[in-house]
Amino acid sequence: MYKILTLNNIAVAGLARFPRESYEVASEMQHPDAVLVRSFDMHRWDCPDTVKAIGRAGAGVNNIPVASFTQRGIPVFNTPGANANAVKELVLSGLFIAARNLLSAAAFTQQLTGTDQHINEQVEQLKKQFVGFELAGRTLGVIGLGAIGVKVANAAEALGMNVIGYDPHITVSNAWKLSANVKNVSSVEEVLRKSEFVSLHVPLVDGTRQLLNADRLEHAKTGLVLLNFSRQAIVDETAVCAALNKGKLSHYICDFPSNQLQQQKGVITFPHLGASTREAEENCAVMVADQIRQFLEQGLISYSVNFPDMDMPINESCACRLFVANANVPHMIERISSTVARDNVNIVDMLNRSRGDVACTLLDLATPLSEATLAVLKNTEGVLSARVLTPNY
Repeated sequence: MYKILTLNNIAVAGLARFPRESYEVASEMQHPDAVLVRSFDMHRWDCPDTVKAIGRAGAGVNNIPVASFTQRGIPVFNTPGANANAVKELVLSGLFIAARNLLSAAAFTQQLTGTDQHINEQVEQLKKQFVGFELAGRTLGVIGLGAIGVKVANAAEALGMNVIGYDPHITVSNAWKLSANVKNVSSVEEVLRKSEFVSLHVPLVDGTRQLLNADRLEHAKTGLVLLNFSRQAIVDETAVCAALNKGKLSHYICDFPSNQLQQQKGVITFPHLGASTREAEENCAVMVADQIRQFLEQGLISYSVNFPDMDMPINESCACRLFVANANVPHMIERISSTVARDNVNIVDMLNRSRGDVACTLLDLATPLSEATLAVLKNTEGVLSARVLTPNY
């Protein structure tokens, strides 16, 4: 029986992916095998030794101490793309709000009083102050062409916008999905110079923290609309406010309210609504549940932020499968195989993959591995974690 601990509410559609006959799922339990989380801050959480995997029902993992889990041989999974459509639609909403002055226009009509005739007279007299412009023919720059950025770029292009994109790390898969009409540019500065709207879609890592700072914003076309539905720290808020006050930016539309932004003219904030749709929450929950099941039951890895992808069908002639996470250093396969050989066990299939400083090995064994040998393997220099899985055909 596998035990799954939930540190946040997880959509029922995801929890239903765990068969009741082989899984126990609860928000409080001892000795969990895996943990599901959304926004819970795990940096101060005492992780039990029994935990073998962490599943984040969402894309960002800033609330998870990934490096610490890596050193313990624990993969951290996330769900990139599962909420992409929800974020894309919110970005499009931001484009329309900025172009057509929708929020200020709605606020104006809500304070109208008097007879219908008087209200109509006020509308006709004052509506000109809310005149906007159309998006067709305008240029949108997309910084970051992952699952969300690609959807935003394609949707904007379908609206008749000219779209340029910047992402030096775009994957082959996302490049295939990107509209051929989206033009590639060579730098963030070039995006800012050429765009009337810029939408940010990059993860928060050391290299992207305050990606848009005062120096870069000097390159922006006057009156630029900046949209940030990625992460708050991607921009320098002080620099953004200064750019708004100078007229360099006309609007900053984001999902991250703060004291500094509260009274700033030109700022429109939302309460972190990017992935807040029923569909996105269900998609994320289903995706992460399937990832956790595959790892616990077969040792397979997909969409981990710290471990390599591992995909190997279980050989029908194997008695057990061994999963090993280890430091990516020379002679590790030799150490693992020689330890297995102590039981005179034959290896019928093997897969080894690496990612940065971490490597993973799957071995399908012809006969069971003894507990004593597994204990020796766990204490082998360079091994981060090891466990035996019994195949379920």
